[in-house]
Amino acid sequence: MMNFDLPHVPPRPSKERQVGLTMVMDKGLSLRDAENFISAAGEYTDLVKFGFGTALVTKDLEKKLALYEEAGIKTYFGGTLFEAFVVRKKFDDYRRFLDKYKMKYAEISDGSMEMEHDLKLNYINELKQQLTVISEVGSKKAGVIIPSDKWVKMMKAELDAGVWKVIAEARESGNVGIYKGDGSANMDLIDDILLHLNPDSILWEAPDKKQQIWFIKLLGANVNLGNIAPHEVIPLETLRLGLRGDTFFDYLPEELKQAK
Repeated sequence: MMNFDLPHVPPRPSKERQVGLTMVMDKGLSLRDAENFISAAGEYTDLVKFGFGTALVTKDLEKKLALYEEAGIKTYFGGTLFEAFVVRKKFDDYRRFLDKYKMKYAEISDGSMEMEHDLKLNYINELKQQLTVISEVGSKKAGVIIPSDKWVKMMKAELDAGVWKVIAEARESGNVGIYKGDGSANMDLIDDILLHLNPDSILWEAPDKKQQIWFIKLLGANVNLGNIAPHEVIPLETLRLGLRGDTFFDYLPEELKQAK
């Protein structure tokens, strides 16, 4: 959606998109805040994750879910909530919780607790009978290093098990998983992932502007990006379209480019 037909702007698929996804982290917006966010940026938002375990303590959860659904935004609860049920041996209760709120998507992760990967795959196989599953690979703990071949193997196995998208972990802080402690990209890991997997099947968590720019320059305007703050959706869309200084020249023909 643009207010004027400006040439040399990369095409963006319309909703419901399968690529070029923007996933927003809702960490506790009020109903009024959610309404304002949808009014400003709903057209550019594909998914809203209720971060970590916030779905258990969010006031008026049903009303907020209804707001997002009416706006054509997919919703799901953070993988940490799944883990909070599982670590307590309450997986069936988790499924009932999803049913209670008529959820169509669910995230399965093992970033906070230790879980055998075969068990995680079993959970994926069980949940995909009831809804669309998104999985997440990577630890939320800063000191945990997962070899790149293991990352690739787990991502492949989860996609083969039937998940819609697999999330590359970075937390909302953007300094673990696919990023180093200073927030810069772990290029060796990302290169290895891209060597073996279709990038369209991956949702890269990129809460920081520099990370968003890095992925857009690497994979183009229609890279899948997640953990975006609600107030950063419009700025991200301008990055995707070359309407911001950081990507200004990326889509222009050579004759319009100036010496930098």
